[in-house]
Amino acid sequence: MTERVRADEGHHDNSVSRRAFMHRGLSAGALLFAPAALGRGMPHEVSKPLRSVATRVPTDPFTLGVASGEPTADGIVLWTRLAPEPLADDGLGGMAHHSVAVDWQLAEDPGFRRPVRTGTEHTDPATAHSVHVEVDGLAPAREYWYRFRVGHYQSPVGRTRTAPAATSLAPLFFASSSCAHWEHGYFTVYRHIANAAPDVIFCLGDYYYEGGPHYDPPLSAIVRTHVGRRCRSLSDYRRRHAQYKTDPDLQAAHAVAPWLVVPDDHEVENNWAGDHAYRPKDAHRFLTMRTAAYQAYWEHMPLRRASQPVGSHMQLFRTAKWGALATFHLLDTRQFRDAQACAGGEMPLCSPSRKETRTMLGAAQEAWLADGLTRSRARWDVLAQQVMFCSTARDFNGQGAMVPPDTVNVDCWDGYPAARDRLLSNVRAANLRNFAVLTGDVHNHWAADIPGLIDGLPMGAELVTSSVTSRGDGEPEPRWVPAAQRRHPNLHYWDGRRGWIAGHLTAERLRADYHVVQRVSTPFWPDSVAASFEMADGLPGLRRI
Repeated sequence: MTERVRADEGHHDNSVSRRAFMHRGLSAGALLFAPAALGRGMPHEVSKPLRSVATRVPTDPFTLGVASGEPTADGIVLWTRLAPEPLADDGLGGMAHHSVAVDWQLAEDPGFRRPVRTGTEHTDPATAHSVHVEVDGLAPAREYWYRFRVGHYQSPVGRTRTAPAATSLAPLFFASSSCAHWEHGYFTVYRHIANAAPDVIFCLGDYYYEGGPHYDPPLSAIVRTHVGRRCRSLSDYRRRHAQYKTDPDLQAAHAVAPWLVVPDDHEVENNWAGDHAYRPKDAHRFLTMRTAAYQAYWEHMPLRRASQPVGSHMQLFRTAKWGALATFHLLDTRQFRDAQACAGGEMPLCSPSRKETRTMLGAAQEAWLADGLTRSRARWDVLAQQVMFCSTARDFNGQGAMVPPDTVNVDCWDGYPAARDRLLSNVRAANLRNFAVLTGDVHNHWAADIPGLIDGLPMGAELVTSSVTSRGDGEPEPRWVPAAQRRHPNLHYWDGRRGWIAGHLTAERLRADYHVVQRVSTPFWPDSVAASFEMADGLPGLRRI
């Protein structure tokens, strides 16, 4: 009983401190490493200010902000990267070719009067002077604030939190986002996510786009331009990450909550699959490109050392638990998949291959997921993954032209029907209490029931988030959507505007609020909730509310 009272009191304090943190601003960096900010009467080892580091940098190195990720009940990852010249041609951000000492601090309050951890990390030019601090031994279900320092330069302050204890059914407020194209619009969606201050933010792929200037024309105007050429080398990928991370709205979203990330295709190359490049002229150098892209991805994301790539391989599928409430199975739908059907032809729109051996996840990941589902005792099991899971056969392509019957986007799970059937069979065999899928990629909002293999009754729900900016301003409903909904009555909702999903998960229900932004070609556009759906505990399938 005592523990419960303390948890309730802490939740009340957290809500107040969260609002205070947002009011102060996420990227101002106003809270410095001053002795007065640390309070008095604390033990010497935690109350003293962080020491000034002898290493000097020419200008502010914290141009890319701060981030946190991979929350557990007792730990978190803190991230930053030193880059006084973030777009330097060599991809090293204007840093010298030697190690730099970076002090960090974690506290229980945004004023850093109750510090709980301090330390020093030494950067390495081999990892672009990025910093990944894995902090453990923390209290569960607790908010923390963190910051970094090099010499007399201080970073912005970030807010993060740990997951609840293993037996807790404490609620979760999460955000889902996907597909942020620099050229197609302003990252207003990220600002709205930051203002909402969720507990966790899921990035479901296409964190950035690898193309050169004026890549993939949007439906509306190009509002800003990629620097450099289409990404092929390590310096290219590093510069592209850095350009995106200079955006203040993205920095705000990173600074407000821990992220759980899974890359899709554009972090490397459009529509790549396994060891296969989508562009034939890249086939001879594709694994070299993937090696560089994965290296840059790890350098710029708040990931654990376990995900640091080895050559062209990166360990990305993993599990994240939110107490007893939810187990999130984060999938990798790119690295181990077979090449898409019709590759080099009508792909991604063609008829799927039904060969039983074709895989989306690869044998090892399929076995890992089946085992994780079987062992799970969570109230909710959720797949956090990249591409559309439910079937969306269409009558028209994106330009309104007729396509052959049963034509689907074979880059999604529709192109791997046998693999999807195996996954659903494993879900059924695991006898899960509740099952849901979080998805990105398709630049539209979707809400859908997941039909069973035999009876077609709902097994769970898929919540697909629209893009942050990709394809530019919103579009009217395409001609193929009504036909798709007639063929697939499990598809409840579609919206072509940009946006994000606010997910509210409790022991009793999963609620999804579909936020939309009318324009991303104009900054600071307001957002609104266009639709809301919920799935009740033990009652698979969505209900509009």
